[in-house]
Amino acid sequence: MGSYNAGKNEINEWIRGHIAKGSECLDIGAGDGRYSDMLRDWLIMDAVEAFEPNALQIREKYRNVINADARGLKYKRYDLVLLCDVLEHMSISDAQNVLRYAISKSKEVIVALPFQYRQDAIYGNKYEIHIQDDLTEQLAAERYPELELLFKPVPNYAYYRASK
Repeated sequence: MGSYNAGKNEINEWIRGHIAKGSECLDIGAGDGRYSDMLRDWLIMDAVEAFEPNALQIREKYRNVINADARGLKYKRYDLVLLCDVLEHMSISDAQNVLRYAISKSKEVIVALPFQYRQDAIYGNKYEIHIQDDLTEQLAAERYPELELLFKPVPNYAYYRASK
């Protein structure tokens, strides 16, 4: 359930300024439901959470919660897909596939990435391990050319967007 607090106010404002109220959003890797806490008054939100204890804890925060690994998951079209603090937990090829699928199934995708951040399992959650702990802004640009930098609230964390 690790997620930076840096940039949360800015991304909240950006979404409210660019995504229409009442739009459907899929929060992949929802963790503790932090984005729902910020946005459920604005968006109709569903979640994907791989770690079952987290999925059970956030059921009241989302319209639907899917307890599944995002890799290979098929879902309906959404106005917005959030992949915040998600891609670094997967191999490069898995993360690229998850991102490309999200782009194909939504009008807008928001991605948040930590840079050069090692992390092991937290509270027994193997999905919290950072596989891509080598990420830098340059590596993110090489691995995920679909992404456009929105803002970098701190030196080791950035928000991106991808849209069709």
